[in-house]
Amino acid sequence: MAFRTLRSLDAAGKRVFVRVDFNVPLSPDGSVADDTRIIASLSTLRYLIEKGARLVVASHLGRPKGKRDPKQSLAPVRERLERCLRAAVGFAESIVGSDAERKAEALQNGEILLLENLRFDPREEQNDPGFSRELARLAERYVNDAFGAAHRAHASTVGITAFLTECAAGFLMERELQALGKLLAPDTPRPLVAILGGAKISGKIDVIRNLLPRVDRLIIGGGMTFTFLRAKGLQTGRSLVEEDKIPLAKEILGLPDAERKILLPRDCVVSADTGGADSGHAAPVDRIPAGLIGVDIGPQSIEAIQEALAESRTVFWNGPMGIFEVPAYAAGTIATAKAVAQATSRGGFTVVGGGDSLAAIHQCGLEGEISHLSTGGGASLEFLEGRVLPGVAALESAAKAAPAKAAR
Repeated sequence: MAFRTLRSLDAAGKRVFVRVDFNVPLSPDGSVADDTRIIASLSTLRYLIEKGARLVVASHLGRPKGKRDPKQSLAPVRERLERCLRAAVGFAESIVGSDAERKAEALQNGEILLLENLRFDPREEQNDPGFSRELARLAERYVNDAFGAAHRAHASTVGITAFLTECAAGFLMERELQALGKLLAPDTPRPLVAILGGAKISGKIDVIRNLLPRVDRLIIGGGMTFTFLRAKGLQTGRSLVEEDKIPLAKEILGLPDAERKILLPRDCVVSADTGGADSGHAAPVDRIPAGLIGVDIGPQSIEAIQEALAESRTVFWNGPMGIFEVPAYAAGTIATAKAVAQATSRGGFTVVGGGDSLAAIHQCGLEGEISHLSTGGGASLEFLEGRVLPGVAALESAAKAAPAKAAR
C-alpha cells in the first residue's frame, strides 16, 4: 500500500488526531442502538493508548447540514466509547478554536478527547482549508481509520493531511482495503461470486459494470430485480421499478458474458402490501400478478443462490434480497446470510457490506463466520467501482509529501 500504516507512526507522547466513523444509529431515547462501528475502531484506539499517545478522536454523525442538532450529538457515543474502552473519555463541545485546543493540549499520555459532531460545522463537508488548518492545530499526528467516510473529500478526511507531517491509516482502514483489494486482485481464488441486492439499480450500476468482467457469477436480488425484469419485457405488477433506468438495465443485460454470468431471481414472494399484513406467496418472475408487489426472493431463487455459492472460493455480498426490515419478507436475506457463512466454513473468503446485509449477519449470529465485515457500505461500493477514494488518496499524497514537509 502506498501510504503509511499505524505501526510505523511515532505516536508516543504525541497528540494524534484520529478520524473514526462513529456514524452509528441512535435509539429513540438517544442512546447508541448499534455499536458495531465503535467496536471496529477499538484496535486502533487501544494500540495508540498503549503507545502513550494523546488521542483527539473525531467523527460525524448523521446529516445535520452544518448546524448544531442535539439529536445528532456525539455525547451518547462518548458514553458508549467509555464503556467499550473502560477508560474515561473527555468531550469537547467546541470542535475547533481556543476551548478545543486547550482541552487537546491538556491531554496526558493515554488520554482521550472526543470532539463534537464534525458536521455541525458546514466547513467540514466543504473541505474548507481554514477549518482543516484549525483541526490540525489540535494534534501533531493524523490517523484516518474512518473507511466508511473515505469516499468523502471532507476537511477531516482530506484537507487536514496538508497541515500535518505524519499521517497514517488505522488498522480498520488497512483491513478494509486489504479485504476489498483481494476481491479485485488477479489471483483471487475462484469461483468468485458477487451478490448485489437493495432497492435501486441506480446505486449499483457502476459496481455491476466493473465487477461483471471480473466475477464468475453475479447474483441480483432485492428491489432492483424488477427493473431488470422489465428490461427483459416481463410484467412486474406493482413492484418497485425505476422506469428511467430500464434502458440502462437492458444495456447491462446485453454486455458480454452477461447472459452467462448474471443470475436473476427465478421466483419472488409477492404481497398485497409492503407492511407485512399480507405474508405473501411465491410466484415465478414471469407470472407476477398485476395487483401485487414483489417483496422478497422466493424458495427457487434461494436454492439457486445456495447452488451458486456451493463451489465458490470468494464471495462479496452487499444489499438485502427483499424488504428485510419487515420480518415476513426477510427469509431471502437470512438464507443468503447463511449461505455466505457456509461458503466461509468450506474455506472460502467472504466479504459482506451494507447496513441490511450486516444486520442479517448479526441477526443470525454469524459475525464470526464471515471473513470480513465491511463497515463502509458506500465506500466499499465506490472502491469496487474502481474509483479512487479521496480519503485514501490523501494518505498516499501525505506519504509522498512527508519528506519535503519534514525538511521544511
